[in-house]
Amino acid sequence: MGWRWVEAALPLGIIAGMLCIAGNVQYVIHTKAHGRPKHIGNDMWDVAMERRDKTLLSSSSSSSS
Repeated sequence: MGWRWVEAALPLGIIAGMLCIAGNVQYVIHTKAHGRPKHIGNDMWDVAMERRDKTLLSSSSSSSS
């Protein structure tokens, strides 16, 4: 009876390891595709502000040169 927990721990460890691997694979693929880590909670407002900032920075750099 003392070794019964080992029978449950092995499959649980395998499942937990696979979940960790799946999460890390998503992180690596997203980072390689976009060049930066994924923003958590990034909604449409944040995307619009990033576009606005990008256009403002590009227009200010082109007008200064």
